[in-house]
Amino acid sequence: MSKAKILVTSAAGRTSSVAVLALLEKGYPVRAMVRQIDERSEQLRKAGAEIFVGDQLNYHDLRKAMQGIQRAYHCPPFAPNLLENLMLFALAAEESRLEVVALMSAWNGTRSHPSIHSRSHWIANHIYRLMPNIDVIHINPGLFAFTYFLSLPVVANLGMFVAPFGNGLNAPPSNEDIGRVAAYTLLSPKEHIGKSYRPTGPELISPDDAADIFSKVLERKVTYKNASFDMFSKAAKAQGFPLFDISQMRYFTEELRNDAFAIGGPTEHVEMITGTKAESFLKIAERYIANPQLVHKDLTAGSKLNAMMFLIKMLFTPKLDAEEWEADRNHPNVKDRQLSYEDNAWIEAAKKQHINLLERMFS
Repeated sequence: MSKAKILVTSAAGRTSSVAVLALLEKGYPVRAMVRQIDERSEQLRKAGAEIFVGDQLNYHDLRKAMQGIQRAYHCPPFAPNLLENLMLFALAAEESRLEVVALMSAWNGTRSHPSIHSRSHWIANHIYRLMPNIDVIHINPGLFAFTYFLSLPVVANLGMFVAPFGNGLNAPPSNEDIGRVAAYTLLSPKEHIGKSYRPTGPELISPDDAADIFSKVLERKVTYKNASFDMFSKAAKAQGFPLFDISQMRYFTEELRNDAFAIGGPTEHVEMITGTKAESFLKIAERYIANPQLVHKDLTAGSKLNAMMFLIKMLFTPKLDAEEWEADRNHPNVKDRQLSYEDNAWIEAAKKQHINLLERMFS
């Protein structure tokens, strides 16, 4: 009996590229949907994936990408039109009669979340539940480990881990573990249908713990410096990160500072699904410090002089007024604003580490 052919969207991305390789390793035929042909797509092609170039906001492209496909891992772009993307994918999946979709979502989504990204995921989760013919598996990670490495040149060369994380605890998952969880749920999807998995790292760590791990890997003293979000936005802008990403991070860092990502964590979902223990922050740090481009394509550890030049550039970079930026782009103004740690129903569900999707959504 031939194995199901699987579509992976955003296939050149952080988790999807891992999912493609994991599925190929298990002998499954994979169609990798990418935006363009480049070095990353070429690596996937060489590994055995069928490359499909298309636009996830083009319904024609989505339908074409799904021809001959039975299962899919959909990882929507981190973008302001996230909800449109998710709805178009749902419509195309229904029309194409896919068996099952493993859907990348967000663990901290609530009905009144001020982040358009998190709230869009919450809306989409409910809509996908109502699809008449498609079974769904939800992959709901919290704050990814790679966000701890955005100031890597300063960490490596000046011994300062500067971030607006307060003293917040998190069990940050690796891109690799998230991608493998998504892939493995599609190998034998029947047992995972209707469930929600939250991949995490193996232990809760504080920013000071992260600094200690940086010290160990770099073999030099690294000290954590809590920063304002304004300073974080200046650094992110100086590195060329999209303004949308920065605006949404202000909500996620507020949740981190208030220990939202510590609630119900860590989970054992990585080992439960893949049979392998979740990667430690130490292992992730070793990989990213050796290969900074895994965090951001233009990021290098560089020299001490380069790090100093970056700090100077950051100081002269205007901060992002995220509230004004979002208002100018007509992001909804949520009247009953509640971040995840302020929503009692969300807190109770998170404490129980819910796997059953319906119980988690409506508890």
